[in-house]
Amino acid sequence: MLELSVNKFRANIKGVVDKAIEEHQVIRINRRSGKDFIVISAEDWEREQETLYVLRNKSLMSQIAESLVTFEKDNGYKPTQEQLDAINNI
Repeated sequence: MLELSVNKFRANIKGVVDKAIEEHQVIRINRRSGKDFIVISAEDWEREQETLYVLRNKSLMSQIAESLVTFEKDNGYKPTQEQLDAINNI
């Protein structure tokens, strides 16, 4: 995580925001008199929200755990070549 003072952030706001968006860099802005804040791209924030939703959903987490057990035993669903071709638009 990149950390900057609020003064450096203010002086370089466009570059800092571009870095957050293009490089998916989370940037912590330190304030002398007050609480720090974070700059993160909207895309990364939305991804984090989706992850939190999945982690909070007990039913979905249970399905993921069951799927992992099936995968580790190598006895999960195996699509036919025709189904794979359809999925891959071949």
